[in-house]
Amino acid sequence: MRVVRTVRADVPPERIGHTQTHEHVLSKLASVRQGSMLDSAEAIRLDNYYEVRRHHSVFDLTVNDVEDAVAELGEYAAHGGSAMVDATSIGIGRDPEGLLAVAERTGVHIVMGAGYYQREFHPAGLDDRSRADLAAEMSRDVTEGVGERRIRSGVIGEIGLSWPVHPVERRVLEAACDAQRDTGAALLVHPGRHADAPLDAMRIIRAVGGDQDRVIMSHIDRTLFDLPAMVELAETGCYLEFDLFGQESSYYPFADIDMPNDATRVDHLVALRGRGFGRRLLVAQDICSKTHLRRYGGEGYAHLIRNVLPLMRRKGLDDAAIGELTVANPREALAFAA
Repeated sequence: MRVVRTVRADVPPERIGHTQTHEHVLSKLASVRQGSMLDSAEAIRLDNYYEVRRHHSVFDLTVNDVEDAVAELGEYAAHGGSAMVDATSIGIGRDPEGLLAVAERTGVHIVMGAGYYQREFHPAGLDDRSRADLAAEMSRDVTEGVGERRIRSGVIGEIGLSWPVHPVERRVLEAACDAQRDTGAALLVHPGRHADAPLDAMRIIRAVGGDQDRVIMSHIDRTLFDLPAMVELAETGCYLEFDLFGQESSYYPFADIDMPNDATRVDHLVALRGRGFGRRLLVAQDICSKTHLRRYGGEGYAHLIRNVLPLMRRKGLDDAAIGELTVANPREALAFAA
């Protein structure tokens, strides 16, 4: 029997509705100073909102309040949100007990990640661990769970890569492929911020025998910007995840990247469907800061439902196509044999 493994229980895929496959319900990305990030722990106010949203800050990148999460996911559920992947891996504030509490109080099916994020966030001691040891840990996260309540992961990732890939990041990715083969869970990859990074990651995965059809390549919309490059990646068999909906700044704080807006993202989805890759596309918002939350003036997790789905319809995607993107594809990507 195939299931979607959530922090509360295994769920038959047909019980999962609208799903966003890359969010952060509880996370802490402020543990490492990145790019032009503001060195400030000041609360968000009307007079500093723009600067914080543009550059992020220590306060902004700490999203670990269960009460905030309950309120935000409650709104997501009220607008028809059924499930989401919490892509928070070890080192960036993964909180299994917190996720379970949020899921129990909101009814949202939360899929927890396993493994490690990119080099800057590696915890002490990771350098000395073997590939076999790391693979065993990730497999246990999926099959046995963590903590006293044995809360289980339902996806391996997000596995973070820099550019170029650091040797320890490569070891973690190779171990993640081993765990993917062992458990059947999908592998969620955060590629480095370079146009060559997604294909490079897929080459590593292929070299160690990873299941390319069970790979979700994140952040396509901040990494690839033309259709031929997207098609080349899709031909490897992986899922292409456009997961930054709602983030429409020309001033990407972590690298010199010209970000697309939501309309351009939809245009790319339409074009890829036209090339026959409709069943290999996923969508999300990658909410990971307070300024993305409704409480702090942001778009909230329901932005895709409230604003992007009407935009998709305006650009020619009918209800069947939207259902494929938001329900059928996530079900297929996340489900595996129990």
